[in-house]
Amino acid sequence: MAEPPAPPRFSLRQLAYFVAIAEAGTLSEAAVRLRISQPAVSLALNDLERALKVQLCVRRKAHGITLTPSGASLLVRARRLLREAEDLEAEASGAGTLTGVLSLGCYVTLAPTVLPPLLQGFAALHPEVTVDFAEDTQDVLQRRLLRGELDLAVIYDMDVMPEMARTVLFSVRPHVLLPADHPAAGLPEVSLRDLAEEPMVLLDTAPSAHHTLSLFHRFGVVPRVRHRPTTYETARALIGRGMGYGILVQRPANDRTHEGLRVAVKEIAEPIRAEPVLLAWPRHMSLNHRAREFLRFCESRGGPG
Repeated sequence: MAEPPAPPRFSLRQLAYFVAIAEAGTLSEAAVRLRISQPAVSLALNDLERALKVQLCVRRKAHGITLTPSGASLLVRARRLLREAEDLEAEASGAGTLTGVLSLGCYVTLAPTVLPPLLQGFAALHPEVTVDFAEDTQDVLQRRLLRGELDLAVIYDMDVMPEMARTVLFSVRPHVLLPADHPAAGLPEVSLRDLAEEPMVLLDTAPSAHHTLSLFHRFGVVPRVRHRPTTYETARALIGRGMGYGILVQRPANDRTHEGLRVAVKEIAEPIRAEPVLLAWPRHMSLNHRAREFLRFCESRGGPG
């Protein structure tokens, strides 16, 4: 008869303290977040390093802590283990209510129109779950997914890392945004070739700029980029003032900028594909119960609204 495996020399509590230290950046801030004394945090870190026989971080006075390569690797696995332990506890208790924290990322230009209905709808089904969300560029969100900082992220199907698993939530077709008094504002569609000589407002947030320029390149057009705002609303504001046209994907229901200036949405005459909006997560990480339920909820909706 095989002997049972030896228990680990470290505890989940020590892992939780280590994650708190890594996220806080200092032992003192971690102690505040954990609501325990700083010596207790320091002792837990020492005990964990001793149990694993590896240095996890470098401690410097007045400069906080810096993770070693071993510490950075452990951080990803520790987050995963803690979430799996939380899932195990919830399932073993037989509680029918979904609880805990879901960490959700969202591409910054998608967030204003996509996040609110998702958060509201999911909260109606699972009111005991706290959705902690972060808005950022797609490259940052994907790196955070791989580090275990996020459970899921809502992103476009653009420059997606091969390490990502994904499901398509819905698709949106890019459009031309014009000032309301533009000569083409009354037309049903506008050709990219007809815009080639006009100044362009290019939303310069990864991967939006690359995607937009690739559309022009596909049809042999070189746009005259005049302004490169990094936020969606700044781009709309510049267009509303007649300072150029833009190519955008998201379509707010409001046809006015923050200043109250009207803008016009026009279809692109050239044949272009609708861009899929994805819910993504790392292939090598198992989704916890909350993430699985959020994925199931999103897939059941079938649209952005």
